[in-house]
Amino acid sequence: MTIHKEGRSLLLVLVVILIIINATVSSLPSLRFSDLIVYGVLTASLVVLILILQFFRSPSIDVEINEKHIIAPADGKVVVIEETEETEYLKSKRKQVSIFMSPINVHVNRMPVAGTISYFKYHPGKYLVAWHPKSSTENERTTVVAKMKNGTEILFRQIAGALARRIKWYVQEGQTLQQGDEFGFIKFGSRVDLFLPLNAKILVKPGDITKGGKTVIAEL
Repeated sequence: MTIHKEGRSLLLVLVVILIIINATVSSLPSLRFSDLIVYGVLTASLVVLILILQFFRSPSIDVEINEKHIIAPADGKVVVIEETEETEYLKSKRKQVSIFMSPINVHVNRMPVAGTISYFKYHPGKYLVAWHPKSSTENERTTVVAKMKNGTEILFRQIAGALARRIKWYVQEGQTLQQGDEFGFIKFGSRVDLFLPLNAKILVKPGDITKGGKTVIAEL
């Protein structure tokens, strides 16, 4: 298990702050219950550190490459499966699958298919809760489209939520990536939407738990 690059500087600052806080508390004049206060602050510091460490964890995974499969771009829970109109780029009806990422999930975002990035756009926006119906179109988000070797285009979005106000992406138009490659990271929980062809066979249902780079969402 490694710590993701997006969290390393934050963790360094946090460790320094926690050391200062604990050193300050330990140096205070002896008071009634002073030992209890010292141990309480130390325990609270360790809890905070562990929570942040688990949030920025970046486990290595083995991706089973399959050109017919659409794999989960993120850890989380399937919250939406519906037919909808994609109006930004594809401008056609698609099957939408949305995955909600809670603060305890791994927040690495992975390519659902192999392909060349044919479209990318960052949209500033609001920070509605991730399950809000308008979060897909009004929240801060990115839109990424990967064109597969057979010409099929798969659109997916990183969507910021009420807590997640930092979307990071590592792709640009013209770049070619493999299925399961890391394409981004969302800090502190949010949502990823997939827009798939109507003939895609959906293999998950609402409420299912997904693992980024592992769970097969659909089959073409």
